[in-house]
Amino acid sequence: MKAFTYQRAHSPAEAAAAVVKVPGARFIAGGTNLLDLMKLEIETPAHLVDVNGIGMDKIEPTRDGGLRVGALVRNADLASDMRVRRDYGVLSRALVAGASAQLRNKATTAGNLLQRTRCAYFYDPYQPCNKRVPGSGCSAIGGYTRSHAIVGQSDQCIATHPSDMAVAMQLLDAKIETVRPDGSARVIPIADFYRLPGNTPHIENTLAAGELITAVTLPKPLGGKHFYHKVRDRASYAFALISVAAVVQPDGSGRVAVGGVAHRPWRVAAADAAMAQGAQAVTAQLLAGARTTEDNAFKVPLVQRTLASVMADARKA
Repeated sequence: MKAFTYQRAHSPAEAAAAVVKVPGARFIAGGTNLLDLMKLEIETPAHLVDVNGIGMDKIEPTRDGGLRVGALVRNADLASDMRVRRDYGVLSRALVAGASAQLRNKATTAGNLLQRTRCAYFYDPYQPCNKRVPGSGCSAIGGYTRSHAIVGQSDQCIATHPSDMAVAMQLLDAKIETVRPDGSARVIPIADFYRLPGNTPHIENTLAAGELITAVTLPKPLGGKHFYHKVRDRASYAFALISVAAVVQPDGSGRVAVGGVAHRPWRVAAADAAMAQGAQAVTAQLLAGARTTEDNAFKVPLVQRTLASVMADARKA
């Protein structure tokens, strides 16, 4: 790990201003992803700004009947909150499906949204990777691609986004609140937060330099039956090969988002509109134009079968 300097911030605005002052500075809270990347020297921040002492750790009701989740709320606390379990079951299930209990006790809401891909080539500093070193190439293309993207990829990157929580947040139409170094605030719909790789896969979201996530707001509850089905190689501490988050209403309508298939949580309006038509129709819309390899072509039928299982469970429940 390379040497770095460290400071504790006392307010969100102070933290944002501190990060932008030092080239290569980063925020740190739980550190469950950042510290691993620092040990491998994939991330080499010159300066860390600790945001743990600045509040942002409450779950509060909003005026429109939703919830405002502070950026520093731990994943375990969010998953176990009775309001979340009752009204946003898909989110609680997604959080419990992610990582281990120890990591959920440490990981934060904002950190979960910002975690980086688990592509094996990204984690290997001896392999070219456009996410690590822009312009160096993508070793995954032409390599072993079982866990890689089948939609939304580019000729520069085929990595997938690893977060379970983000898939549920995408389904729920969450909004991300931030503060910028000049003290101004803005709200970013999660649908506009993540970027597809295009020619700049190292730019993963729409945050500006020094911009700090302060909270995530959830709209008023959707009702219906909530599901999060995660398919992985082992039962615990594994990232999704694919995951399906869904809310199904009594008339069969609803909405669906999937993980493990793209550079960001994947949701398509036409797929939501097709929910009452069954899993095959929804999958056709979700994965339209999918570009698969011999290693990951199984993801297309796997999404369809997992979604069919969700719909069957919805009819039984």
